[in-house]
Amino acid sequence: MKRIAISLIASLALTGAALAQSLPTVSGTVEKVDTAQGKITIDHGAIPNLNMDAMTMVFRAQDPALLKDVKAGDKIQFTADRVNGQISVTSIKKGK
Repeated sequence: MKRIAISLIASLALTGAALAQSLPTVSGTVEKVDTAQGKITIDHGAIPNLNMDAMTMVFRAQDPALLKDVKAGDKIQFTADRVNGQISVTSIKKGK
């Protein structure tokens, strides 16, 4: 029974990792970074997995460490998803 539980937990962890990697990458420009609140304002293209059109909006950072290397004016590639009911940035990469 213990082995089955461990296998199930491992499978679920891998599934979660695979889902995170399959999120669409979106281009955007950082408008504002609020590290104290763990938030970032991004002027972004459409986000298909959230059925969201292009717009400028504030996102919560899933991990506040994502915000340490970005500043207003930076061009970024990012992923976003619903995390605990809130639309959150799940990854950020500078460039393009």
